[in-house]
Amino acid sequence: MLAVFGHTNPDTDAIASALVYARLLTRQGVPAQAYRLGELNFETPFVLREAGVEAPPRLPELEAGTPVALVDHNESAQSAPNLAELTVTRVVDHHKLGDLTTAQPAYLRFEPLGCTSTILLKLYREANLPVERVDARLMLSAILSDTLHFRSPTTTPEDREAVAFLAPVAGVEDVEAYALAMFAAKSDLGDTPAETLLKMDYKVFPFGDPAQLQRWGIGVIETTNPGYVLGRQAELLAAMDQARAGDGLNGILLSVVDILHETNVTLVLSATEEKVLREAFGAEVENGRADLGHRISRKKQIVPTLETYFAPEA
Repeated sequence: MLAVFGHTNPDTDAIASALVYARLLTRQGVPAQAYRLGELNFETPFVLREAGVEAPPRLPELEAGTPVALVDHNESAQSAPNLAELTVTRVVDHHKLGDLTTAQPAYLRFEPLGCTSTILLKLYREANLPVERVDARLMLSAILSDTLHFRSPTTTPEDREAVAFLAPVAGVEDVEAYALAMFAAKSDLGDTPAETLLKMDYKVFPFGDPAQLQRWGIGVIETTNPGYVLGRQAELLAAMDQARAGDGLNGILLSVVDILHETNVTLVLSATEEKVLREAFGAEVENGRADLGHRISRKKQIVPTLETYFAPEA
């Protein structure tokens, strides 16, 4: 049985892609089981309830050599702890190529699209398989989530076409209303501990010269109620300080993205982060906050800028 899973701290695309890809592979004669590496965010349970499916179980400890398939990621820092010991046979991803290595040739499908689920729809079509209602709902939800209903600069015409195709199959008549319901679920943060808020959509990235590698944690909270999140700034900064020390990081950032107004306010922990934000983004920092304007995509607007900033001089 092939284990299929997305990244640590999974978002809706990581969960939906694991479920859909496992079902697609099974229909093609490759028995597969979807798993997750971490706890769900607040949006994903809503999506799963609407689709009428259970969340995938946590990935158990796998023996060395076990075949696995990765979706929505390909970097070891964002994957299973013992990924190097496992046999990666397939990867479907919309991120840049990271440090992935394989012991044998693998099926790889990378495309610069807004969502992994858009690639999965292509795989369905290439296999000449009809898309079932449940899978259509999962893929539709993932695309709307990853592209913030086409607000993100990562959105492509293919993502838009995929949503137009999937909505009627999924039984979603009003895509705008459904997307807003998803975002409302994501924003219902209640009394969630600050440590949990920080890590809900959080990844660690390596930057710079391998000999003097910088490791930065970058979290994102996408919400329709940024005022609530920013009102807990002191708690979040304390959680960031703890994470930076505990994970042995050079720096840590937490971007609070206003989904509806497409703006980004990033919390600034110390002079180290302030210097980088000023020099890399030209951002003004005041009262522990940096205004990053309309930079709402970590993948396309935050990480590439930091990669350029930390790149070794020629």
